[in-house]
Amino acid sequence: MQKRKDHKGRVLKDGESYRNSENRYSYRWTDKQGKRHSIYSQTLEELRKREAEITNDIYEGIRTDSRNITVNEMFQAWKNDKKGLRSSTRGNYSYMYEQYVRDGFGKTKLKDVRKSDVRRFYNELHDTRNLSFNTIEIIHNVIHQLFALAVDDEYIRNNPSDMALKDCKLAHNYQRPKRHALTIPEQTAFIEYIKNDPKFRHWLPLFTFFLGTGCRVSEVIALRWEDIDFDDGIISINHGITYYQREENKCYFSISEDTKTEAGKRIIPLLSEVRQALINEREYQKEAEITCQVNIDGYTDFVFLNRYGNVHNPQTINRAISRIVQAHNIEEIELAEKNKREPVIIPHFSCHNLRHTFATRYCENENNIKVIQEILGHKDIATTMDVYAEATKDAKKRSFTELDGKIKIT
Repeated sequence: MQKRKDHKGRVLKDGESYRNSENRYSYRWTDKQGKRHSIYSQTLEELRKREAEITNDIYEGIRTDSRNITVNEMFQAWKNDKKGLRSSTRGNYSYMYEQYVRDGFGKTKLKDVRKSDVRRFYNELHDTRNLSFNTIEIIHNVIHQLFALAVDDEYIRNNPSDMALKDCKLAHNYQRPKRHALTIPEQTAFIEYIKNDPKFRHWLPLFTFFLGTGCRVSEVIALRWEDIDFDDGIISINHGITYYQREENKCYFSISEDTKTEAGKRIIPLLSEVRQALINEREYQKEAEITCQVNIDGYTDFVFLNRYGNVHNPQTINRAISRIVQAHNIEEIELAEKNKREPVIIPHFSCHNLRHTFATRYCENENNIKVIQEILGHKDIATTMDVYAEATKDAKKRSFTELDGKIKIT
């Protein structure tokens, strides 16, 4: 059988051909699904280089129909395939991808992405677009999962996002900030200042609830009166509210019935201080003629409302904390100077620090780790152990300070 040749007399391999009219070479092959594919090149050398890549892909089990698939197309496949995500999580992932990935990095072909490209992308998000690493972590969760799917489906050999975020954090000397609990003097100063200041007094029931239950902010703003059993003295935590701000001056709320994790569904005993705070909140709303004006996914009759009868959003609560802390510290410094004593300065903190403060106080008074885990709604006992170890560290130091000199060692 006579071998085919190109216009220069070079023998062509099986699948190769030369089109004289177009002055270009082509290579055709059949994938394992029986589908025919073709590639084209102006030179035989370039064609055979690409041909070798295809042959290697076939040998290693990589799909040869993936050569033009983009990161965006893979994201769509991942989103369609991903099951079991909370609706709020899915919405957040989609928003972050559309906002920061689709119009740039997302247009890159899967086969062309290298680990250095992913690192460069994360560095750009941090250095140029001024995103925090907490935000980049959300984006990385999506990027890593879609590339993992691409590996599983044999589009690429390796996941180029492996360790990319960690490398980026190391390059920026990033350390995750620790959630700190308020000390007892700081906690007391915070609550007492709210009690005694008419401008902030209406916030007292809300912050008492935070400090007396350890609930997440999403659970606090979602609390309904029917979730509280005053007769049995229990609070049922069975859902949360997710807050979105997708456009300037526009916010959206949705109900998450699975809370943060399945372990988040729990019963919390009603402390007497929390009971009184809830009664005070109901009386305040009655006097101020505040009634619930909102229905979120069929849920209504929420406990904590703003003056318009809507649920609070977390940003508003955090702004209130900042105003209270700032006002307290200014007055406290003046009083301390006047009375020649050290001031009790409250550090800046957010809603989540109130949960951590409750956890610390609880761990200082309870040593049953399983009970602590259930009250806090931790899915992983290791999270509870970390909180417990941190909370009891200072207690151990105090106990040894009191012991100092009482053990006759010498």
